[in-house]
Amino acid sequence: MSFGKRLQQVRKEKGLSQEDIAKHLGTKGPAIGRYERDEMRPSIDVSVKLAHFLEVSLDYLSGYSDILIDAKTLKRVTDIQQLDTEDKDHIYYMIDNLIKAAKLKKL
Repeated sequence: MSFGKRLQQVRKEKGLSQEDIAKHLGTKGPAIGRYERDEMRPSIDVSVKLAHFLEVSLDYLSGYSDILIDAKTLKRVTDIQQLDTEDKDHIYYMIDNLIKAAKLKKL
C-alpha cells in the first residue's frame, strides 16, 4: 500500500480531517489531499511529523513495514528495553504465557 493510502487510512481511523492534519503541520488541506492521492511526497521532516502526529511508525506510514504499532505499544517496548536483563526476562516470560493463554482461549 502506498504512502498516500496509508496516510488516508490512518487519518480516517483516527477520525481526523485533512484540515486537522494540515493545521498541525502549518499547511493547507489541499496539500494533505495531494499526499493522499500520491501526487506529491512529503519531505522526510514532514513525514516524521505526520507519523508522530498520527501516532504510527514512519516505517508503517512509508510502507517499509506492514505492522502497525501504536504509540502506547511502542512506549511499552521502549520501557522494557531499558530494564536490566533479569527484569526483561521476567516480563517476557509473563507476556509469552499471557499470549499462549489468549491463543488457547480462542480454540
